[in-house]
Amino acid sequence: MSLFDDTVLVLKGYGDHEELRQAYLDHLEAHPDGTWKSCHAGHITASALVVDPERGQALLTLHKKLRMWLQMGGHCEPGDATLAAAALREATEESGIPGLTLLPGGPVRLDRHPIPAPCHWHFDVQYAVVAPPGAVHAISDESLDVRWFGYDEVADVADESVVRLLEATRSRL
Repeated sequence: MSLFDDTVLVLKGYGDHEELRQAYLDHLEAHPDGTWKSCHAGHITASALVVDPERGQALLTLHKKLRMWLQMGGHCEPGDATLAAAALREATEESGIPGLTLLPGGPVRLDRHPIPAPCHWHFDVQYAVVAPPGAVHAISDESLDVRWFGYDEVADVADESVVRLLEATRSRL
């Protein structure tokens, strides 16, 4: 099975936000290369919010280009067999934390947002991952900073999409 096929299956099984889910599926139907960064009409991205439920914290990255506190994530790569694998890889690379575990149940949210040219849209499939006890993070080349925030602090530093992702994640914990 290809990453494209996995993405379609994941989206078909996703139960929330029917209109947005259908927009993702329509995009993939119109763009067979829609899982790759090279698709300038827009492409699928995979992200993951890193949480530590024991401490009530979420790990956010200060994105180097956007200069915003965000969840870990990015573009799918040829070695990614599934969207979940892409999200877990991105979270591990950007957090520096080995041993992250995907929260069961598939994607937590979908978030489509415009981005600067040459591409037009990111169709982000958002997961959540749980950090192992005592996890120590590191700053990657893609970040200006990486920091733990209490659940109640996230709204003070991040935009609404991250806040919604945290809320959806917490409802699954």
